[in-house]
Amino acid sequence: MANEAPSVLVVEDEPAQREVLAYNLEAEGFRVVRAETGDEALMLMDEETPDIVVLDWMLPGVSGIEVCRQIKTRSDTRGTPIIMLSARSEEVDRVRGLETGADDYVIKPYSVVELMARVRAQLRRVRPSTVGAVLEFENIRLDSESHRVYRGSDVLKLGPTEFRLLATFMEKPGRVWSREQLLDRVWGRDIYVDTRTVDVHIGRLRKALCQHGGEDPVRTVRGAGYALG
Repeated sequence: MANEAPSVLVVEDEPAQREVLAYNLEAEGFRVVRAETGDEALMLMDEETPDIVVLDWMLPGVSGIEVCRQIKTRSDTRGTPIIMLSARSEEVDRVRGLETGADDYVIKPYSVVELMARVRAQLRRVRPSTVGAVLEFENIRLDSESHRVYRGSDVLKLGPTEFRLLATFMEKPGRVWSREQLLDRVWGRDIYVDTRTVDVHIGRLRKALCQHGGEDPVRTVRGAGYALG
């Protein structure tokens, strides 16, 4: 099973621009969720929990600025990067967008190639394992490009599911992941897997991490899930 592809919520009321964006993002390997209005975007934030939001400023009804403000004031979504698209090129508008919480501001008309690079840059921050980064936690090192894991000088043997679990943990050490969240991130939201399957693979991951000795770094949080460290 493939790891759940990084997801991008595209909020754009112009159908042609929305589809061009979606086409290029899907060609880059992203899973695209589309919204035409601010209200729809806020609803989809709850349903889809996207990794990144590409957000047009000028929307019917709730504006892009207001959508940005609401996303950034909620504790569960404030860490989601937002790239704001706008025809407003004045410095005061860029400042307003960034001060409202946008992580990047792209002026229309924009280069699709440049926008894709900016999406990847934001993704590198929130899901580094999907862009070939090397992740480190204490004496554990995960190389997502070569698909190898080391603990100290020892190479660890991990199955593909255990590798994806570890990558998820290492992207956010200390964060507690529920079984449902791990199912979405590691197995994919379109695949039905019993939550007890998570426990089985956590057990395998623990065994793999300790195959050459050392303490178990995976913590069970009773009633909540699992965390690294």
